[in-house]
Amino acid sequence: VSLLSEGPRPDFKICPVCGGAVPADGRMAYCSESCARIALRRQKRENSAFAQFFIGNSYLNPLTDPKACPVFLANVTFEPGCRNNWHIHHAKSGGGQLLICTAGSGWYQEEGKEPVSLEPGMVIVIPPEVKHWHGAKSDSWFSHIAFEVPGTEAGNEWLEPVEDDVYNALSSAAGF
Repeated sequence: VSLLSEGPRPDFKICPVCGGAVPADGRMAYCSESCARIALRRQKRENSAFAQFFIGNSYLNPLTDPKACPVFLANVTFEPGCRNNWHIHHAKSGGGQLLICTAGSGWYQEEGKEPVSLEPGMVIVIPPEVKHWHGAKSDSWFSHIAFEVPGTEAGNEWLEPVEDDVYNALSSAAGF
């Protein structure tokens, strides 16, 4: 069913793959799992370079070339249940990361703080030297644009995985 034949409806948006109806609540970017997989195949670059720092499958689509642009941007897509390990963006000055949430539903958590539910349109500012992780919720694909804030002596330190029992408890503990 095309949304165009029904006229504008604020409770639905258009699936970018097939033109079908997608609830506008932000939990889904596509009308079906099939459309999500088609969209991934169109831009899919399996995140094999960083796979050792993720639980589950993620896909990395660089939007800028770090050799030609001083600011690195990448679209990162997480399959349901996928998340990265705890990590820290170190920098002597400047540095850190911005996450611009674009599709699906995910989690962000800083060490010692409550998890934050991520939805499209949200921006997360991660200062340097903050231990954190982010990824998809267990029942949703999730995408964000990762923006590496330029800094001196900047680099990532990858740490331990987010344990399954901790991750699985998020949905029930947060009421989602």
